[in-house]
Amino acid sequence: MRPLAPRLPRRDLSESLASSGHLGLQYHVAIKLIIFDLDGTLVHSSADIAYALNAAAKPFGIDPLTVEEAEELIGGGLNKLIERLLARRQANLDKTILIKHFLDQYSSHLTDHTRPYPQVPETLTALNGYAKAVLSNKVTSFTVEIVKRFGLAGFFGSIQGGDTVAEKKPSPVSILALLEQFAAEKGEAMIVGDSMYDVEAGRNAGIRTVAAMYGYGTPGFEANAEFRIEAFAELPGIVQGLDESIAGR
Repeated sequence: MRPLAPRLPRRDLSESLASSGHLGLQYHVAIKLIIFDLDGTLVHSSADIAYALNAAAKPFGIDPLTVEEAEELIGGGLNKLIERLLARRQANLDKTILIKHFLDQYSSHLTDHTRPYPQVPETLTALNGYAKAVLSNKVTSFTVEIVKRFGLAGFFGSIQGGDTVAEKKPSPVSILALLEQFAAEKGEAMIVGDSMYDVEAGRNAGIRTVAAMYGYGTPGFEANAEFRIEAFAELPGIVQGLDESIAGR
């Protein structure tokens, strides 16, 4: 298991509110919709992904990855995952062959070791007054199944993966579609994720961004995020703080 990211000073809420007009937007409305990434944000899944990668690659003589190495490959969706593995191991293999083997392996081992991060159900319960969605670059069927297995599906009005959306993160297209689905304005939404794909997708869509520092993000991914959390349970404090700041204006 990868250790938690080192604690970094979080931006003062009032300071962040004062400068939160990224992409030229100013926010004067309360939060309505919270969009979550899956791997590295809601669930710690890297051990099962590493297992499936190694099992898929073994017949082709590709050296296995450690869990920590696998974490460095996660975030861009299935194609990126396999491309990075082949590049990391300098393997000359048609990626479509390895993709098929990976899907076969992973579908049978989705939650052998995967678990929600601490306080995920309790925190989602605390956020019951807000619409919530899962937007992952992972295959949709796997995304939905993992969320269901941990009893989390009821918290979300939408669960989407990278193979059923028009464009994967960091494109804003899927976020903009969610805003339309939930009748939310840009200033009423935020995305929570552990990678630059999440942060940049949020910025590109013009919504608030929260970097999950405990996940698999590469160093510095949080630089452009509006807020940071180092544990999932910190999220309600940010959301409620924003709402109180808006109400007090």
